Amino acid sequence: MSGPHKAGDLIQERYEVIDDAGEGGMQFVYAAKDLELKRNVALKTPKNDSAKKRFQRSAIVSARVNHPNVAKTLDYLEYDKRQYLVEELIEGTDMDKALLKKAKYLDPYLAARIFHYLAKGLAASHHAGVIHRDLKPSNVMVTGGFQLSSIKITDFGIAKMADEEIAEVVEGGGESISASRTVVGALPYMAPEAIETPREVGKPADVWSIGAMMYELLAGNVPYGKGLPAVTKIMEAKPPGFPTFMTSNPQFATLSNQLIQIVLQCLQKNPTARPTADVIVEQCNTLCYPVEHRCFGTVHKMPNQHWGFINVNGEDVFFHKDCVYGDKPVIGDSVMLSTFRGGGARRALPVVKVQ
Repeated sequence: MSGPHKAGDLIQERYEVIDDAGEGGMQFVYAAKDLELKRNVALKTPKNDSAKKRFQRSAIVSARVNHPNVAKTLDYLEYDKRQYLVEELIEGTDMDKALLKKAKYLDPYLAARIFHYLAKGLAASHHAGVIHRDLKPSNVMVTGGFQLSSIKITDFGIAKMADEEIAEVVEGGGESISASRTVVGALPYMAPEAIETPREVGKPADVWSIGAMMYELLAGNVPYGKGLPAVTKIMEAKPPGFPTFMTSNPQFATLSNQLIQIVLQCLQKNPTARPTADVIVEQCNTLCYPVEHRCFGTVHKMPNQHWGFINVNGEDVFFHKDCVYGDKPVIGDSVMLSTFRGGGARRALPVVKVQ
C-alpha cells in the first residue's frame, strides 16, 4: 500500500499498527505491536520514492549502535512493496516538546546532565563508525520530562537520508533552503562544513550540533539564529555571546562557566579544533551536578523582593532570589524546582520559571 497506515493495519503478519506517532520530512512513524515478541515498537516507513532508495542502507547503519542513550534499531523488513524500520518505542517526546516548549532555558545542573547523556550516546555511535549528520532537538527523545528518566538520540539511519537531501538543497541556494522543511529544521544546528561541503561532513559536525543544542538549552535561543540569515553567521562562526544571567549569580556561575567553555570548544569553526565525543564525555565526567527530583509549583507569597514561598501540592516551599536561575519570578508565576529539608519549610534550589 502507499500513504499513511491506520490503526489495525498488519505488516508481514507480525507488526500491528496501534496509532500514529508523528512524521518527519521523510518518514511516517507509528506505534505498533510486535505480535511475536509481545512488545510495543516504533515502526517507520518512507514517505516518498527518494527516501525508499536509502532506507535499507540507513537501517543497516543505525543497527551498528548499541547504547542506552541511542534508540535501538530492532528490525528491517520489506512488505507489500514498502520498507519498514523497527526501533524500540520510546514512551516520551522529543527534546523540543519535552523541555524547550515548557522552559525558555534550563539551569546548568539539568543542562550538564543532558550534555553528559548526549555525549555518551554520540561517542558510542562514533565508535561504531556511525555519523548522525542531523542532530537537533527533534531527534532526541526524552522520557520522564524534566526528571530525565532517559535520553536517547534517534534516527541515526534516517539522518543519512536527511543529510543527502540537505546537500542537494544547500547546493541549490537560498530559495531551495527556505523551501525545505528538512533544512529549515536542521540549519540552526548545522556546522559550517555542513553548509560549505555538505557531502563531506564527518564526526566533528555532530560535535558542533551538540554544542549548538546545549547553547540553546542554557541560553534560551540558538547560537546563530534561524533561517537564511543564520547561514552567514554560521559560516563566520564567531564565538557566540552568552546571557549574563548564566554567570551573574555565584550559585550557578562555576558550573555555567565550565559548560560555556565546552560549548565554545564544540562551536570552533575548524573541525579539527573541536573536541571528540569521547573528550566531551571526559569533560562532563568532571562536572559536579546534582541529580534531584524536579517538581512544579506556583509562587504565591513574596513578603519582599528577596524571598518568598512556592506552593507545591499545597505545601509552602521557601525560596531565596539567589536560588533563582534566570528571570526572577513574581507572584502567580509557574516554576520548576528541587526541594530540600530546611529549618521550618522545605527549601528550593534551583528555581526556574516555566511556561
